[in-house]
Amino acid sequence: MVALVQRVSEATVEIDGEPVGAIGHGLLILLGVHEDDTRAESAWCAEKCAHLRVFPDADGKMDESLLDTGGDALVVPQFTLYGDTSAGNRPSFTEAAPPDRADRLYEHFVRELEGHLGRDVPTGEFGALMDVHLTNDGPVTLWVERRADE
Repeated sequence: MVALVQRVSEATVEIDGEPVGAIGHGLLILLGVHEDDTRAESAWCAEKCAHLRVFPDADGKMDESLLDTGGDALVVPQFTLYGDTSAGNRPSFTEAAPPDRADRLYEHFVRELEGHLGRDVPTGEFGALMDVHLTNDGPVTLWVERRADE
């Protein structure tokens, strides 16, 4: 499982021009599910995202997490994170989990993250064509990945 995590001052996800999820200061998490992923990778990634110390403390040092700041998270499914461009110019998505399995693990990730944060987490919609609007803060962008064989 991979989470592309961006620290944002605001983020919104829209479907057909209508907002379906929005946050202020916090983390936008674009989530890709690998074909070998299980609930264990989902739980690990959710915990890691909740505890990432990427927000500045009183001294300006990146040392606080969503749990420390009370910031929000917005989670958007993105199977293209497992797009392989090593053979030609058209991405192959053979490493991405099949949609039904990916959706279940995506939802599991969201529930796990909600458990860590103690509140609802807004999301995009699995399988929908979405527009994501964000204002990067920093910018701070991290690749958080856990593979089933680790």
